[in-house]
Amino acid sequence: MSSGSDKNKWEERYASPVYAYGKTPNKFFEEWLLKFKPGTILMPADGEGRNGVFAALNGWRVTSTDQSEQGQLKALQLAAENGVPLDYVTGDFGEMNFPPASFDAIGLIFAHFPGDKKSGFHQLCNTFLKPGGIVIFEAYSKQHLQYKEKNPEVGGPNDITMLFSTEELFHDFPHYEIILLEEKEVLQEEGIFHNGLSSVIRFVGRKQ
Repeated sequence: MSSGSDKNKWEERYASPVYAYGKTPNKFFEEWLLKFKPGTILMPADGEGRNGVFAALNGWRVTSTDQSEQGQLKALQLAAENGVPLDYVTGDFGEMNFPPASFDAIGLIFAHFPGDKKSGFHQLCNTFLKPGGIVIFEAYSKQHLQYKEKNPEVGGPNDITMLFSTEELFHDFPHYEIILLEEKEVLQEEGIFHNGLSSVIRFVGRKQ
């Protein structure tokens, strides 16, 4: 959940004993992950680990990343509660050096990076993903600001450059078989900070 925009914000948010977005996985991620054979999966900006732990519970070998040490602590606690292993790396995603073509899947769930970095980070994901590997992506669309103005509790960045369009996904993930790419209005009920109608971009693609 956390991005590289404001480390202190995320450390403070994740310091609470309450899980900011709950302990259950994002519904879109849950639906799509279960369609694929388990293997290795990279989870950038995995925050408190609800999605990474869900993947581990379903047989995936998970590497989660985030800039937040508090997020890491909460994620490892959640993994222990569920009796699953979770490899969790903290730091700047742009400086992480995973071997090329080392993951079978990548989950990008509300991974909102700074506008000047997000395409570069997506290119890193392309490098880390094996040919034939899967990307499962859900994040707020550029239209989401209109929803947040009406209901601040729905969450999401205030900076439009951190939000997404379908055109950006076409650009950032070239040479992919597009299984799904859509902009959609959804009702979110995720913990404290994702509640209400929102506008999201959803993408599932297979690297060619």
